[in-house]
Amino acid sequence: MTTEIPEIMNIRVCSRYLGISTDTLYTYAATKYVPAFKLGNRWRFKKSIIDEWIVKQVHVVDRQK
Repeated sequence: MTTEIPEIMNIRVCSRYLGISTDTLYTYAATKYVPAFKLGNRWRFKKSIIDEWIVKQVHVVDRQK
């Protein structure tokens, strides 16, 4: 069974998507390490932007080798 990831994710869904804890993701969002936006007082993450960010992170790591 495959669960579809929504385009706009909350902190819980995005933390599972990235494989990190919600506490870590809160820190990353607050420090602007991970692209995020607030809807009211809650963090939200756009899947397509997170996917682009992941690709950029991979390229940064590849360049450091």
